[in-house]
Amino acid sequence: MKNEKKIKNKKPRAINQALKRPDWDTYFLELAHLASQRATCLRRKVGAVIVKNRHLLSTGYNGAPKGISHCDVTGCLREKLNIPSGENHELCRGLHAEQNAIIQAALYGVGLEKATLYCTTLPCSICAKMIINAGIKEIVISGGYPDRIASEFFKEAGVRVKYVKKRRNN
Repeated sequence: MKNEKKIKNKKPRAINQALKRPDWDTYFLELAHLASQRATCLRRKVGAVIVKNRHLLSTGYNGAPKGISHCDVTGCLREKLNIPSGENHELCRGLHAEQNAIIQAALYGVGLEKATLYCTTLPCSICAKMIINAGIKEIVISGGYPDRIASEFFKEAGVRVKYVKKRRNN
């Protein structure tokens, strides 16, 4: 009888070790990378997911708003105007992944206070202001973005930014 208890207690641990499950940050960050595959931007594919208490609340990827032609049809306005990455964000047909995730949550009445945003890149300064006002308290990213103002905004507002290296495919 004692040996049966030992076997029962050890078996679940052995199964979990064999599965090599990703930790929560890696799991949600990989979902953000999956969302980025839907992006219609010709320059950079970005994905975002918003999570609270380990529950997925909203997803987003960068691309043109509903009912507006995508850049693969019209061409990239930013390329035509020679706008460098990280500058003049307003001169673009598309919304950023973070913006789309926040808008989708708002559209369906989902509150984001104290949530975590997982994003394939560091958000820009425009997205940073939206993230701060939405009440998101943590951002987990796997890549950078050339917008130092965003980092300053997050620091001042007390939004934690955490970098997690993207896991290689199994």
